[in-house]
Formats: sequence, structure tokens, C-alpha cells
Amino acid sequence: MYWRTIPQRYKMIGQKCKKCGAVNFPPKGVCKYCQTSSEFEEVQLSGRGKVHTFVLISAGGAPPEFAEQEKAGGQYPVAIVQLEEGPKMIGQIADVDPKEVKIDMPVKAELRKIYTEEEVIRYGFKFVPG
Repeated sequence: MYWRTIPQRYKMIGQKCKKCGAVNFPPKGVCKYCQTSSEFEEVQLSGRGKVHTFVLISAGGAPPEFAEQEKAGGQYPVAIVQLEEGPKMIGQIADVDPKEVKIDMPVKAELRKIYTEEEVIRYGFKFVPG
């Protein structure tokens, strides 16, 4: 499967810049922070972080591949999460009432089904309270 060829889709492995010490996720060719170094060491990320900001997606606001989910559950939260190690990543927040999502809420990443397209299940990270 295609997603298996892109490790950052199913593993929380980032790269620490040997020049500035910043952690990049997903991996980059050049450090996104100092923009000068291309030397990194691999680091395992905890997947833990806090909600930096979020939005509630509701009727008509979701891409077509999320229509099934929207129909089943109404609105759902999507957040930018600041990971403990520094990088920010975007993901849906699951297993929580959308009204309970707050800025600075602790969350952790879990590998989950994102959607099904053309009978192929797409996996990725969703965040859950934690």
C-alpha cells in the first residue's frame, strides 16, 4: 500500500537538526527552522502535545472523503497540536465531544483510520485526550 512507503504517516519519527537542535516532523530535506542544515539525527516522538488551535468542521465544510463521518457524527474538531518535542502537526481530535475541545488541552496521537476512498482504507494520526 502507498501509505506504507511514507513512514511519517504511521510512525512518529522526526529528525533533530544537528545545527540548531530543532525537531522537524514530518522529516524535511533542510531544517525548517534554521533553513541551513541538512544534517539530522532520527528521534522518536512521544505523540503527546497540547491543542494550539482548532476548528469545528460541520455541515458542508468537509472534503468528500469525510462525508460518511460527518453524516454519522455531525461536526468534528480538527486541531493544530504542538508536540512536546516542538513541531506542530494537524489532525482530527477523536473520542471527545467537540464542545469539550479547548486550547492547551493535552492530547496524544494514535494511528487510526482516517477515511476510505475507492475501497482503500487510509490511515494516519488522530489525536485523543490524554
